[in-house]
Amino acid sequence: MTAPQARPLDLTGDVRALTAALVDVESVSGGEKVLADAIEAALAPLAHLTVVRDGEAVVARTEQGLAERVVIAGHIDTVPLAGNLPSRVEGDLLYGCGTSDMKSGVAVALKLAAGVPSPARDVTYVFYDCEEIEAARNGLGRLARTRPDLLAADFAVLMEPTDGEIEGGCQGTLRADVITRGKRAHSARSWRGVNAVHAAAPILERLNAYQAREPVVDGLAYHEGLNAVGIAGGVAGNVIPDECVVTVNYRFAPDRSPEDARRHVHEVFEGYELRFTDEAPGARPGLTHPVAAAFTRAVGGTPRAKLGWTDVALFAGLGVPAVNYGPGDPALAHQQGEYVSLTKIVECERRMLDWLGAA
Repeated sequence: MTAPQARPLDLTGDVRALTAALVDVESVSGGEKVLADAIEAALAPLAHLTVVRDGEAVVARTEQGLAERVVIAGHIDTVPLAGNLPSRVEGDLLYGCGTSDMKSGVAVALKLAAGVPSPARDVTYVFYDCEEIEAARNGLGRLARTRPDLLAADFAVLMEPTDGEIEGGCQGTLRADVITRGKRAHSARSWRGVNAVHAAAPILERLNAYQAREPVVDGLAYHEGLNAVGIAGGVAGNVIPDECVVTVNYRFAPDRSPEDARRHVHEVFEGYELRFTDEAPGARPGLTHPVAAAFTRAVGGTPRAKLGWTDVALFAGLGVPAVNYGPGDPALAHQQGEYVSLTKIVECERRMLDWLGAA
């Protein structure tokens, strides 16, 4: 049976039409091959680019020998479909899975890759897979482990949805289980046991009383959060439970390391048994670097903090300052009714062109 193929991508046409074409190629995480093939096929003939394929990631680089190199990166996968393909246009809005997060940003990056053969700084374009699922499968992380030379740069722009505003750095994230222990008993003789679910009440009280930090990091204001995101306990309808687990998620500003975050959670839940299950570091804004400053001037607006985790943290781990900037609205990401403003896509392309063309 012949493998499915996408229609050839037109990188010379309108960026809005290119966005729609990308959206209409289904690429749920783990199923990006058809779209990766189409992107590789569109970029490979361009004489000013060196194209490398790594799994379902496509890397395209200019090689002018300039003093500065920047990375422009975007993931090509989406969350599972929700009856939101094919794409459709209503007025200024393009609807469809991945329109905001982040095929509109990928379209802008592809247009730049094709349309700017002699940028003012060398560029590495990275179109990667599996961002929307577990970190172990993240295509950018794979490149960082196996081909870090491809990601070496002075500065990076991640085309994440930011509604056309620069969002610097990102918060770190940590998950932990706060555990209470009790003693089982028949619920008809509850006094013979110790109810672990009841013992969780003080944990929730601490969370309700928690005052989140709002630190300013490198000039950007972050807002932390520590919240219960799950609770589990109970054995049967006639048994006093002997264990209860409250799962908490701590979103911490990039002036704290994961080690700092764990210490803080220990302080908040002093006296309780803790089990840490997941963590990822944040990333400082990195806007003081000259290349980043030039990007800010070209894009305009007032940078703000990224209140969430993105792959800028991976670049930070490689020593590359990075920001988030894309036409999509982050508030619409992963929604069934996801859409992007066509005007914002055009505006993003223009501003990125201004930056890449500015010495």
